Amino acid sequence: MTIIHEHRTEIRAGDIQYQVAVITRTEGGEPDRVTVTIGAERPDGEPVAEGRLDLDVASVPTVAELLGTSLRSFTGGARRRSGNRPARQGQPWTDEMEAELEARWLAGESVVDIARHFDRTPGGIRARLPRVGCDPERPGNHLPTPPSLRDGDETEQGAA
Repeated sequence: MTIIHEHRTEIRAGDIQYQVAVITRTEGGEPDRVTVTIGAERPDGEPVAEGRLDLDVASVPTVAELLGTSLRSFTGGARRRSGNRPARQGQPWTDEMEAELEARWLAGESVVDIARHFDRTPGGIRARLPRVGCDPERPGNHLPTPPSLRDGDETEQGAA
């Protein structure tokens, strides 16, 4: 039995619509081949990009890196993540750092100031706030406790 997995992506850049399809075929076990097709055309139908790659599954990571590096080199573009990113971006959080994050948020510090302090991105701070129980939409506040986690006394006081 042949199983086919397909992933399609489309983006528009100006008046050109680009399509990329990645298809894997499996003959009973693990996928053995990957086919990548790309296409794009101007509104008048003139092709801007077209092509197909047939790859052995094991070669996909290497070919992806090779294509990315080669195309960036050709266009003079830089890697997405430049040397200007915060030093601790993507690094694990310690319990102490999380406690300090919570304290700073509850004290009313802004996301930008907290990000600067921890040498992380504002998006990273916003994503971490709920994990320490803070409401990223309401500065200085914890997330509300869901009713299922409230103890009996708190529920009764809230109803009074």
